Amino acid sequence: MQIGNNELTYINKTSEEPFAVDADGNIRWYSTLYSRHTFVQLSNGHLLIQNRTNGNKGSYNVLSETDYLGRIYRRYRFSDKLGKSSLEQYITVVHHDALELPNHNLLITISGGDKYAEDVIAEIDYKTGKTVKVIDFKKLLPSSMYRNYSSTTTKGGKIDWLHMNSLYYDQKTGNLLVSARNQDITMSINYKSGKINWIYSGKKKSLWPKKYRSKLLTPAKGTTITGGQHDLTLLSSKNGKLKVLLYDNNIDVTNGNAKTSGKYSQAVQYTIDTKKKTIKQTWSYGKSLGKDNFTRVIGSTQRLSNGNTLIDFGYKHDGSQSNIIEVDKNNNQVFNLTISSSKTDRTYVYRAYRVKFTPSNFVFDATK
Repeated sequence: MQIGNNELTYINKTSEEPFAVDADGNIRWYSTLYSRHTFVQLSNGHLLIQNRTNGNKGSYNVLSETDYLGRIYRRYRFSDKLGKSSLEQYITVVHHDALELPNHNLLITISGGDKYAEDVIAEIDYKTGKTVKVIDFKKLLPSSMYRNYSSTTTKGGKIDWLHMNSLYYDQKTGNLLVSARNQDITMSINYKSGKINWIYSGKKKSLWPKKYRSKLLTPAKGTTITGGQHDLTLLSSKNGKLKVLLYDNNIDVTNGNAKTSGKYSQAVQYTIDTKKKTIKQTWSYGKSLGKDNFTRVIGSTQRLSNGNTLIDFGYKHDGSQSNIIEVDKNNNQVFNLTISSSKTDRTYVYRAYRVKFTPSNFVFDATK
């Protein structure tokens, strides 16, 4: 099992305090900063946490750069209003994911302030906090997707037609991988140009406007269609072939597989040929666990350095449990942790990470 070498399993809950456990499940670190969704280890060894500054009250509209000892280095505060609606406890401008770009600026998923929610990404200047770039996905995807969508709204009454829940930036190509739960799609865009590279969706090709059809990936036989998926990451890229990993909730939100929806959730690896526009499933784990580990929302997966895979079945039993499992290359379980959670307090595990505690690039200077 890939634990040790100063590595802990970090538990990033949907609400309340994040913590980390060792191989025996003993808590070795925790933060009193109430956090939500975002928990990123930055290149300087610090942490970027989405939190609120008023203890257990108010909305999660602050991104804090902190460290494992709790020192605050920077704070980015965002509006307490979304459009004309006052924000409630769980209604936030910032949501779901953030990453550090090569220039150290922050790329975050946000709600843009109109009648739609969770369909915009913004680049924030690391030093000044100013917004330097915005990409609105209503300008990238067919207008019918948001104009004809009424299935899901936020507590503030905004139309949640896309629900972006993960971002991954490929430094080699400048491409951005995006997961969008409420359309059951994953896609790649070039961050600089904003042009779409490819889209994977269960929606029939004939139902897409013609200009999008050349971007659609064709699945090989036996390749699953994702539904409500989370945490899309790039494992490798060579000669136009990508290996990607994601957590497939397997719920038919809009374009998922209605026949299998709700029967299981799983971590899945795919190989994408970007030239031929094909996609093939090469590995998965979770289907054998059946409905017991089905999670209609949230979840994550991480490929570890020894080839094992860490999987967070975050919303097990409708949010009363979170089950974190590590499997080896042969799908043998080597770590299994179940955490009781509260649906009311939203303490279920949004993502689980295996990372080094106090990484080598972290230096604490008491004089600064």
